[in-house]
Amino acid sequence: MTDRLPPLTALRAFDAAARHMSFAKAAEELNVTPAALSFQIKSLEEHLGQPLFRRLNRAVELTEAGKTLAPGAAEGFETLTAAWRATRRLQDNTTLTVTAGPGLTAKWLAPRLYEFARAHPEIDLRFSATLRIMDFVRDEVDVAIRFGYGPDPGLYVLPVPPEWVTPVMSPELAERYTTPESLMEAPLIFDESIDFLDPPVDWPAWFRTQGIDFTPTHGSHFSQADHAIDAAVAGAGVALGRRGMAITDLHAGRLVAPFKTAIETKAHFRFLCAPGTETRPQIAAFRDWFIAEIDKTAYVSDEFEIIPVEDIPPP
Repeated sequence: MTDRLPPLTALRAFDAAARHMSFAKAAEELNVTPAALSFQIKSLEEHLGQPLFRRLNRAVELTEAGKTLAPGAAEGFETLTAAWRATRRLQDNTTLTVTAGPGLTAKWLAPRLYEFARAHPEIDLRFSATLRIMDFVRDEVDVAIRFGYGPDPGLYVLPVPPEWVTPVMSPELAERYTTPESLMEAPLIFDESIDFLDPPVDWPAWFRTQGIDFTPTHGSHFSQADHAIDAAVAGAGVALGRRGMAITDLHAGRLVAPFKTAIETKAHFRFLCAPGTETRPQIAAFRDWFIAEIDKTAYVSDEFEIIPVEDIPPP
């Protein structure tokens, strides 16, 4: 028995028919007549030497051979399609698709994108604000910006400095809550998007940096970091703001960080792309702009004491 593959058109016809379990629907998908599709499947069966479908009165069903072939055929065409798309994209130096979390997109990227667009009018920038795990080939994504610890095996990774958090609030609230002790009476805002950090980077940990044993039990809880920051800007309370999320509002004066103690976590944002693609013109341009913007908007001064979370005494 030879391992020579049958014609690709015959395999394509089989794959479509196996997915739809209908010759008519498969023919419609492939834009051929049912007779032509049936001929392709018949030729495939002759090549194999056994039937792939049982022809019933008004339906078809896979034989044992068909059930064996169908998953591999589907996976093969998916792989081939992905490879073809990836190869075609190598010729495209003007389109850049970036994915980042909704919080970072809203609070950091979106307010700055006009600078990138102005500097690179030749690049058609497309954004997907999602935390979903992306496949660079399947999802046709060029760059992913993700927050966490990593690792990111098999990818080009450009880490940025670790994140730190510190209490942030509106200038009006800052006039009322002037000491760390006073925050025990303040309306606190909880950003649940960082609950996965270990050790925890939370209000009890920050209070311990001040020598205060206090675990708040009441406050406003938000699942998205940008919503927590927006609530703080509106004066709804005091948020433990991450640098990357609060930086724009801190620079604009909508928020202030009156207590110069921050907790640093080893988690950080990473600039990710498929290995070898980091040199493509549009990706390299976005990478360089991304790093330059981080350097421009760094909100760290000699007045801040940055304490690694690992150095904070346990409760």
